[in-house]
Amino acid sequence: MASRLRLRQLRLLIALDEYGSLHKAAEQVSITQPGATKALNDIEATLGVALFERSPKGLAANDLGRCAIRYARLIHTDLAHLREEMLGILQGEGGRLAVGCIMGGVPMLLRALTRLRARQPALAVEIIEDTSARLLPLVDQGRLDLAICRSSVSRRPDDYTELSLHREHLRVVAHPAHPLAASTTLDLAALGDATWVVYPANMPMRLLLEREFREAGLEFPRYPIETASTFSTLLLLEQDPNLVALMPSDVAQYALRHGLLCELPLRLHSATEPYSALTRRGAQLSAPAQLLLEELHPR
Repeated sequence: MASRLRLRQLRLLIALDEYGSLHKAAEQVSITQPGATKALNDIEATLGVALFERSPKGLAANDLGRCAIRYARLIHTDLAHLREEMLGILQGEGGRLAVGCIMGGVPMLLRALTRLRARQPALAVEIIEDTSARLLPLVDQGRLDLAICRSSVSRRPDDYTELSLHREHLRVVAHPAHPLAASTTLDLAALGDATWVVYPANMPMRLLLEREFREAGLEFPRYPIETASTFSTLLLLEQDPNLVALMPSDVAQYALRHGLLCELPLRLHSATEPYSALTRRGAQLSAPAQLLLEELHPR
């Protein structure tokens, strides 16, 4: 398959998805309409399936076609990233950096990137915020230069090299109008019936909260709102004064400073697991990734 598919054929798939017309798609990739018809037939013959439904109104991708188009777009994007990175190497600056990060590491990462971009203003940067479980496969696939997360969630944590180590502190936060916002002391039982905004299941911050409830002899809240998004967590808390959340201190600090949230005086007994900037074991860091690593530990 790899030897038979051509880049122009992949571009044709993308154009067909965008225009739904063989004639317009052919114009977009600078080939004749008969040439486009032949190219599409060749693609479908190579894959052994029909990718589009034909009708008098044009072409519409079926489920298999949408799958093929998605991968065509990924390959097209990767080639654009290849060009950016090669230009950066040739010019001795700039290039491209793709980095993943869990919620708690976002403020630290953004501070480091601000310093890095002051040194390398031509640098193109992609940031993906997600859980460790979703970031590690992207590291495996080479789609991230490095990820700031925890390798412990992987079944093979030894597959990764930890390049730096960072401690995380957590706070329980809520809207300033939360019924318990004025409390001077709280125990977990007081929040047992609250609706919590929590990290997805089996992630370290979620496991810590579950352990807190278990050790307090309490049932974990039955109907939590699950999200790995910092922005969603902040907006949920801002819009509903009855919600509470466990949030990394560095992330919460911004909202606390601007009066968007308040900290509830609940002392946590469990220690959080450190997170790391990590990459695939044996992988060589790109120049921009090496510079970012330096900025994560400024002198």
